[in-house]
Amino acid sequence: MAKHELEMVELTNMCMVEDLKSKKVLVQLRDKNDWDGISFPGGHVDLGEAFVPSVIREVKEETGLDVADLKPCGMKDWYDFKKKMRYVVLFYKTNSYTGELIERCHEGENKWMTIEEIRNSPNVASDFLEMLNIFVGEGNYTEFFYEDNVGDDEDSRWSKAFY
Repeated sequence: MAKHELEMVELTNMCMVEDLKSKKVLVQLRDKNDWDGISFPGGHVDLGEAFVPSVIREVKEETGLDVADLKPCGMKDWYDFKKKMRYVVLFYKTNSYTGELIERCHEGENKWMTIEEIRNSPNVASDFLEMLNIFVGEGNYTEFFYEDNVGDDEDSRWSKAFY
């Protein structure tokens, strides 16, 4: 039997919060990180923390909302051969929430938008539209994977794969 090499892994999450009455989803207009533009709230899984509680905590910290009934819906991941590390973003969605939305957090502005408004916006975070397809169940894939071509040219280093 082959032995498997252990990987260093950074675990993160992202959550689509949907308001069924308005048919809108909660987005963040991120303006602080190297990954700016429209995306969903989320963040890091703390050491020893379970995934679902990490999503609940991150959404609360960034939006002021308490979410429940989270459903896993996919993931985005990649292995960086230069850093010898895997990065995983676990995707969740819910339409169950309570609380008052805060307009701004350390990540940027929070607001409600329709899926169509997101798709037509020029301010969408890099590759977020492919991720959005997973959240809304379009595209017939649940994993968005960046393949590391291990080149020195960052523009051509990564290619996208969908599973």
